[in-house]
Amino acid sequence: MTEPELLVAAKDLDAADPLADFQDLFLEAEGVLSYLDGNSLGRPLRATAEHLQEFVREQWGSRLIRGWDESWLELPQRIGDALGAAALGAAAGQCIVADSTTVLLYKLARAAVAARPERTEIVLDADNFPTDRYVMEGIARECGLTLRWVPAQYDGGVTAEAVADAVGPQTALAVFSHVAYRSGYLADAEAVTRVVHAAGGLVLWDLCHSAGAVPAQLDAWNVDYAVGCSYKYLNGGPGAPAWAYVASRHQQDFAQPIQGWLGSADPFGMAQGYSPAPGIRRVVSGTPPVLGMLPMQDMISLIAEAGIDAVRTKSVALTEYALTAADALLAPYGVVVASPRDPARRGSHITIDHPSFRAVTAALWEQGIIPDYRNPSGIRLGLSPLSTSFEETFRGIDAILTQLRS
Repeated sequence: MTEPELLVAAKDLDAADPLADFQDLFLEAEGVLSYLDGNSLGRPLRATAEHLQEFVREQWGSRLIRGWDESWLELPQRIGDALGAAALGAAAGQCIVADSTTVLLYKLARAAVAARPERTEIVLDADNFPTDRYVMEGIARECGLTLRWVPAQYDGGVTAEAVADAVGPQTALAVFSHVAYRSGYLADAEAVTRVVHAAGGLVLWDLCHSAGAVPAQLDAWNVDYAVGCSYKYLNGGPGAPAWAYVASRHQQDFAQPIQGWLGSADPFGMAQGYSPAPGIRRVVSGTPPVLGMLPMQDMISLIAEAGIDAVRTKSVALTEYALTAADALLAPYGVVVASPRDPARRGSHITIDHPSFRAVTAALWEQGIIPDYRNPSGIRLGLSPLSTSFEETFRGIDAILTQLRS
């Protein structure tokens, strides 16, 4: 397809898009012509700007410390339950908002290896996000465990077959990403979980690059633990807190490694000695980040309104269009697709590689075209289904073409 034909196709897809009206609910960024980085930081909702101001005036400013008793202490679990219902396939009482992704990865992984004290290995893939790898390296050093690495293809990710070759009688925990941060590979979480369980291990899934764009069925997949950030497809804003999922069957024995007062059974009893709270609240350590949680509520409500399956349908259509455009316009200049071609194995971003892309990305940003760059030579096109149009996707890829021609 030619540039004019791709532009016409984008306009036609936008005209037929049942979710197109949702785009008007997001704030526009002045000078930005194409925002293709929703997989790193989602755009804010207009409602969020209003709700934050309202909270400062009418809750923080008016209720002051009384707000904790009136509603704020309940927010982590209330938002967690809403997220579980809208996007994660998790029944109530298993999700909670707290801390950062890094801290929650540590908490959940540390609790998991404590639940398998007779086992000596953590299994993870060599191309997982650095934080996941670094946290597991630290836990292995702290607990005297061995890391067993699963190889992953450059344009792929973790498969059940590769995991089967790595797990065994010493596997305490396996840690994988549902969608690979670089390639966008969408793992078969149900199959991988089944393989790890067959070896007697536990599984911790990182859903940072899938929650809000790719449906999950944590309960149906029999997942043990999961964690994810909220500033990507959940549009919680920079530094927004993360969320954790702990299956109800593991909560009674969840050994909290960071014992804080709000995760205790009676926080305001101020008792001597730590006694964990019942249920999912035992995952909490310190004071909930109330301001950081508020934007999540707006986006979770929007996802629930649109329906996560409809969001996924739009995500697949966007990435399919982006691949078509990249093949037609960029491949003749040596650009290589480094993401799965099969939509069933692809999340909501694709990565394209070219030796010049570090410099190209910098030039694009100056023009108001915003993708992001990942080593060694990749531009990621993060297509957030509720805020990204097909024409916006075309503008971004066409701008990359212009840079390659210059």
